[in-house]
Amino acid sequence: MKELLKTMKVLSDETRIRILSLILGKECCVCEVMQALEISQSKASRGLTALYDVGLLKMKKSGLWSLYSLDNEGIGDYQSFLVEAVKKVLKDNEVVLLDRERLKTARRVGTGCTGKTCQTEVAEA
Repeated sequence: MKELLKTMKVLSDETRIRILSLILGKECCVCEVMQALEISQSKASRGLTALYDVGLLKMKKSGLWSLYSLDNEGIGDYQSFLVEAVKKVLKDNEVVLLDRERLKTARRVGTGCTGKTCQTEVAEA
């Protein structure tokens, strides 16, 4: 019951739901999440960490980046059910569709990324 409550608590936040929705479509790094959701690096990192900590996401290192994706092998049955429910409910959500559009143009940048740096580097790309 405690694990279910932890997962539900993590999924009760709009930003974390939006992050999960991005990850359902594509493996992402913090910078891509920042750009797609137009949020700060710290907010993106905290959201990804929360989803990772309850076992919904897995992370792998690739050069400078930590890449997050859905943990299909490690996810619990009830978590899988919750993820599918989120996917179904948000399928045509306007905010989520806009996030996904912005993700298409998001770029991975270096470790010193801040909101302004990411936006500037994306605009110059």
